[in-house]
Amino acid sequence: MKQNQNIHLKYISYLILCLFSSSCKNRNYIQYYNKVNEIDSTYRIGKQPEKAVGLYKKLFRRYHPLNQERIEEYETYIRLADKYHKKFGGKKSLYKLIPLVAPYWRYKKQDVHFIKLYKKYNIDSLKIEKQVAKWEKSLDRKLVDSFTVAFKRDQYGERTNKLDIFKNDKKNAELLKWTFENHDFPTMQKIGLWNGNVFMPMGVLLLHMADYDEYYTYFKTKILQYVKSGKCRPRDYAAMIDRNNLHHKVPYTYGVYQGYENIKDSSKVNHNRKDIGLPSLAYRNKLAKDLADSLKTK
Repeated sequence: MKQNQNIHLKYISYLILCLFSSSCKNRNYIQYYNKVNEIDSTYRIGKQPEKAVGLYKKLFRRYHPLNQERIEEYETYIRLADKYHKKFGGKKSLYKLIPLVAPYWRYKKQDVHFIKLYKKYNIDSLKIEKQVAKWEKSLDRKLVDSFTVAFKRDQYGERTNKLDIFKNDKKNAELLKWTFENHDFPTMQKIGLWNGNVFMPMGVLLLHMADYDEYYTYFKTKILQYVKSGKCRPRDYAAMIDRNNLHHKVPYTYGVYQGYENIKDSSKVNHNRKDIGLPSLAYRNKLAKDLADSLKTK
């Protein structure tokens, strides 16, 4: 009887876990991005770090965490929680962070504060390296190979020959469409950021899709879906849209590029930015300044 009860409890627990996982996958990540922006700008930068920890903890219960450039919300949450002696999940959360930083590992492994934090919880650099290697093995090798070719093609001849640019961009557009329709968005968790010496930032390929109206309409609609699902960074999508704005000599939709000469209505731009989870222009500039200042001190 007791054995049957245990089996029943395990089954219920499994169902709850599946439902939670499914609900996380189906959540709109634009709401996640906006909440991260709110927490970071209002509480971390506003010097209420302990409040930020609590709000991040609630957010990460609802969403699988990301770790965006500049804000690095999941790592920030762990660092702040550790600093202020708040519970954050210990080793389990630290191991959960590793795949999120793995695409940047060639730089991240130089971060002495990062390594020190892990050592504090008895996770040495060899254990981290092992997890990074495990992550690398999990990448989709076929997609890695396909996009390695695509990125080499994208930069062929340093993009100086117009005929080559047109031919290669069209091939890459077709590859992206095929990938979207037969696989999914090629995130860094699928293809990484580097393959040997080939740098593969997806935003670069998307940016060049803005140059072709025959593809742009498709990508504008399709990639927005990936922004909502948390698979495409809002900034990569916004940069593509703004570049197309430039081609058609209309004001920026999102104001991604530095300078305000093509921003006619900053309040409207800020509204548009929030609609896809981007921080406000002022907060964007604050993040850029903080990054520049941090680089000066290194």
